[in-house]
Amino acid sequence: MKQDGTLIYYNKNAADFIKTTQGVDFHQIQDIFLSYLPEGASILDFGCGSGRDAKRFKDLGYEITAVDGSEELCKVAAKYIGIPVRKMLFQELDEQEKYNGIWACASILHLSKNELPDVLQKMCRALKNNGIIYTSFKYGTFEGERNGRYFTDLTEDSFRILLRSVRGLSVEKLWLTGDVREDRGNEKWLNIILRKRDIR
Repeated sequence: MKQDGTLIYYNKNAADFIKTTQGVDFHQIQDIFLSYLPEGASILDFGCGSGRDAKRFKDLGYEITAVDGSEELCKVAAKYIGIPVRKMLFQELDEQEKYNGIWACASILHLSKNELPDVLQKMCRALKNNGIIYTSFKYGTFEGERNGRYFTDLTEDSFRILLRSVRGLSVEKLWLTGDVREDRGNEKWLNIILRKRDIR
């Protein structure tokens, strides 16, 4: 599993990570995701980090479940969001047809390319029929450790190839954006909205 070093990084650097992400205005992409969901929908924030997105979803009246693999981030996010945040690895997701939406913003990109199909399949199982996933990856072809964390970068083509081995998910929307954080304008992100199809 590629997450061990990444989790050590987040536990050691939680305060700095929160400082650079919690205050970032991410409303535009949040609102695209929410536009696919019913009012008051149940949302899993899958790798909630600082809690920025889960807090906004909760404040808007959505039913939020938040998880993260980093113990330190779980503590801070729980205080910020105002709900318990469960410490959980992505591979441990084991729920069936529970959520209308799963928000995996810059989170499952820390899995290796080999691990991603299995976790996406678990995410699909955790969704109600017609449920929606938002996820994002750094844009490119790199896979490996970068500044103490493991990353799998993807392009439109490499993501579509990866998705072929996952049953029940189809691409609703796929688009590129720049990085919203200060001094990161040259970085590109691949944003993806997936829908669960009825596969019974």
